[in-house]
Formats: sequence, structure tokens, C-alpha cells
Amino acid sequence: MTAYALANLYPRTAPVEDVLVYMERIQATLDPYDGRFLVHGAPEREVKEGEWPGSVVLIGFPSMGHARRWYDSAAYQELIPLRTRHIPGDIQLIDGVGPGYDPAGTAALLRAESHAGSGDGTA
Repeated sequence: MTAYALANLYPRTAPVEDVLVYMERIQATLDPYDGRFLVHGAPEREVKEGEWPGSVVLIGFPSMGHARRWYDSAAYQELIPLRTRHIPGDIQLIDGVGPGYDPAGTAALLRAESHAGSGDGTA
């Protein structure tokens, strides 16, 4: 099942040399894990609800295992300080949903679990 690395980055300054080196070298750390950029900064975007300061980066992987191995790899760990010294942010590894995912089915499961846990006998 596809997995993603999702980052919301908060640039504070114009790109500095460390960040440019990070950008030049990150793809080589993704290649062994079949990672690819799906969104990188998105110059055009619309925030429809809430606040979303910073920029979005979304990287796709074939599985959560691939995403974890990439993030934990020595090659990527070596690059991280080049970015974090200059650009703070929030990063998550997220498991995607499989083909045929049905949100109504998930709602039904959550409803059943909620009723089962409430002791009202309406499970």
C-alpha cells in the first residue's frame, strides 16, 4: 500500500547554501526506496480551511516500510541538519489507503465501536 512523507515547512529566510545542497542531494537518498516527489512547495495553492503557513512537500513510496527505511537511512540522516538548521517544520510518515477504500465503511466500523463501548446495547 502506498505511503507518504508529508512535510509542512516554515521557511524563515531566502534559501541558503545548506538548503540548496539538501535539495540537490535528496533525490539520491529517495531513489533506493523508490521515493518520488508528488508535491514540492506548490507555488499555487488555496487554503480552504484553517491556517497552513509554510510550504507543503509530499513524497510517495511503495509502502510504509520503504518510507521508514528512507527516513532512517544514513544517507538521509546526514542531510537532515542541512534543512533543519534553517527551515523548521512538521514531518509525518503516513500509510495510504488501499484500492477500493470506502469511507462509509470506516464510518460504520467507528459507529459500531462507539456503540459497543458505550454500553447502550445498540451495537
